[in-house]
Amino acid sequence: MPKFYITTPIFYPNANLHIGHAYTTTVADILARYHRLNGDKTYFLTGSDENTEKVVRSAKSVGEDTKKYLDDIVSNFKDLFAKLEISYDQFIRTSDEENHYPGVIELWKRIADSGDLEKRSYSGLYCVGHESFITEKDLVDGKCPDHNETPQFLEEENWFFKLSKYTELIKEKIKSGEFRIMPETRRNEILAQLDRGLEDISFSRPANKVSVGIPVPGDPSQKIYVWCDALTNYISALGFGRKDGSLFKEFWPADVQIIGKDILRFHAAIWPAMLLSAGLPLPKTLLVHGFITSGGKKMSKSLGNVIDPMELVEEYGAEAVRYFLARHISPFEDGDITRESFKEAYNANLANGLGNLVSRIMKMAEQNQVKSKKLKVESDNGYDKAISEYDLKTASDLIWQMIAGLDEKIQKDQPFKLIKTDKEKGKAVIGELVSGLSNVAELLAPFMPETAKEIQKLIKENKMPGKPLFPRKD
Repeated sequence: MPKFYITTPIFYPNANLHIGHAYTTTVADILARYHRLNGDKTYFLTGSDENTEKVVRSAKSVGEDTKKYLDDIVSNFKDLFAKLEISYDQFIRTSDEENHYPGVIELWKRIADSGDLEKRSYSGLYCVGHESFITEKDLVDGKCPDHNETPQFLEEENWFFKLSKYTELIKEKIKSGEFRIMPETRRNEILAQLDRGLEDISFSRPANKVSVGIPVPGDPSQKIYVWCDALTNYISALGFGRKDGSLFKEFWPADVQIIGKDILRFHAAIWPAMLLSAGLPLPKTLLVHGFITSGGKKMSKSLGNVIDPMELVEEYGAEAVRYFLARHISPFEDGDITRESFKEAYNANLANGLGNLVSRIMKMAEQNQVKSKKLKVESDNGYDKAISEYDLKTASDLIWQMIAGLDEKIQKDQPFKLIKTDKEKGKAVIGELVSGLSNVAELLAPFMPETAKEIQKLIKENKMPGKPLFPRKD
């Protein structure tokens, strides 16, 4: 049986998740559902990055114990995922000493055995927001452009990973397609960074300067830094480093790892170098999506343009949110969402579009007792190809083309009139419409699972909906 392993990044639990996180996870869920429906043995991982000073600071700022703070935030993460119908197989937490720590320790040891770790004194600029060292050239007006903070100057002794050693090998793997980076713009971006050369990176922090983290094996004066801790979640979750590593043997390497473009270097340079050093296979594909803006501007509380995914789910339902993220935000470039654009898309394509079509077809089917005659979806309609290329926008556009085609058929053949003059012909047209609707539901299943189920149930029972699938919002 073919296997499919898909991951999202692990998210910082220093605040509730925003629409960008909802996007990443929804894309991963659609792909996971598609592969399950195709009969592939599928494993879908998401989680939270918890061994960070950011989390400790956030807990302190609200006067809470770090563990309680983490548990509450993670509970909010899981609540949003449940409401968005995210069908993950595992939620990994990097504070999990039983499931995560052994994998990190094993990976550290393998990298050390390769001779790729070296203790050095280091001085440089440290960005607390990134939880990483940055260089002068990364700054804008002396501040980190991502966090608008002046970095701290730190001088300390750390373990360093010889990242520079792997520059050419990673470049080779990307160029050969063994390690595929999508879209092309992100592939070119990382290749340009590799052409400039990678520098060795700090792989630990002094234990007396950080309050959380995993002690370095054989050197308790140091704690394992973010790279070897956070990035290892993708394999520690599968049992790497534990006695029962059966999931790791079965599912690694990952088929696709989905990330946002802001963490490209971590996943396209540091992560593959760590795996190469440890003698482990690289993930097959890295899918790098853009940012989601609102009204063409970065979301911020001061502008009042922050879109809370939980609020959208509560007002419009999870299926509508999943629809919008899949069809109106491209996985290959930045996307935009406003409350107005969401409402407009909802009314046009769900309330007046799909919902109205289901009501019209099923009303004719129920009134005239017409059952579906299953029609095969044309194999060349481009849907499977689009999904295999992770192009969910095109795949969902193809579904809406089918919906438009059924609407056109109703207008052209007018079965509601035909049935009165030629019962057999009228019934045949209605039967074709019901079959077409069944095909729509089949393709819709990974995107809008509950809607697809509801449509198939109505077809099976030969009933029109008791209430609109998507009530219009005025």
